[in-house]
Amino acid sequence: MMMKPVTYGVEDLRDFAAQALRSVGVPAPDAEVTALSLVGADQQGTASHGLLRLPLYVSAIESGGINSHPEMKWIADTGSSALLDADGALGQVAMTRAVDYAMTHTAERGVCAVAVQNSSHYGTGAFWVDQLSASGFIGFLTSTTGPAVAPFGGDGKLLGTNPLTIGAPSAGAHSLTADMATSTGAYGKVIAARNEGTTLPEGWAMDASGRPTTDPREAMAGALTPFGGHKGSAVSALLEAIAASLGTASFAHETEDMWNNPGSRMNTGHLLIAIDSNAFTGRAHTEARVGTLQERIRASTRAKGDVLAPGDPEHARAQANLETMPLTASTGRLLDQLAQRLGISPAQRRPGPP
Repeated sequence: MMMKPVTYGVEDLRDFAAQALRSVGVPAPDAEVTALSLVGADQQGTASHGLLRLPLYVSAIESGGINSHPEMKWIADTGSSALLDADGALGQVAMTRAVDYAMTHTAERGVCAVAVQNSSHYGTGAFWVDQLSASGFIGFLTSTTGPAVAPFGGDGKLLGTNPLTIGAPSAGAHSLTADMATSTGAYGKVIAARNEGTTLPEGWAMDASGRPTTDPREAMAGALTPFGGHKGSAVSALLEAIAASLGTASFAHETEDMWNNPGSRMNTGHLLIAIDSNAFTGRAHTEARVGTLQERIRASTRAKGDVLAPGDPEHARAQANLETMPLTASTGRLLDQLAQRLGISPAQRRPGPP
């Protein structure tokens, strides 16, 4: 039977995550931005990219899969485009550098693209694209990952889950943001289902023999499916192609996933593109038009439930989880085990709903 979620203070979780990362040698500023990213994912309800991954990050740092003290350098820099070698850094550390570059140069040039090589998992894409939106920029972000997805018609792991995040600033309460894996379900949700002892939705995965399965362990041995059949498979392949080929990042089939071997240097590639609407019709015009579209989507009708614009569910959950938030019982156990192993104080639990 699935255990009840456990409740924590948001600041307590950020402090705990940062302390865990510092305890394995991550400098304080890098630990803090990584903790913000992981806890922010849980606040938005994207637990597949949240504190579930903290023990993996720690193990990867200890095993050499992630470099806690990278010497990042710009391989190319034209002002409107750049290539960053992240030297095996935490993806959050590499993306902080990439976003800072994009913020500065997009305001000067109107459009800016930053490719990153030799990186690792950066958490949710929305964490980064929403920073661009908050400054008035439209953002596109994608990344390579480890092998997890069978191409349409295939039956073995070849492609990554290759996330796509697009965000547009709005005159409304929050940006119009879509953040999704190009697999039918995120790989982190498969890990979460395994940890919780639950099954996967039908259509998400196949076992090692290519047969459909709802067992997360069989899915991990087999492969996930691309969303949208051949169309999603094509989108995934193109995203992987551009995220890897603009630098020297590895394709999914050329890597060993950290979930299988935390010591694996995955050489993950990212691509961030930022657009300043001031270079076109102006921010006020663009943001007003985006806000109009959001409201029109919400005002449309269907048989059951409210209609939500992209980003609405995540924004609502984040607002509900500003001070305290629930984590699954299995993630709570993982954090307690991590605290014991590292010799640090565990995150304190709070009283939850009855």
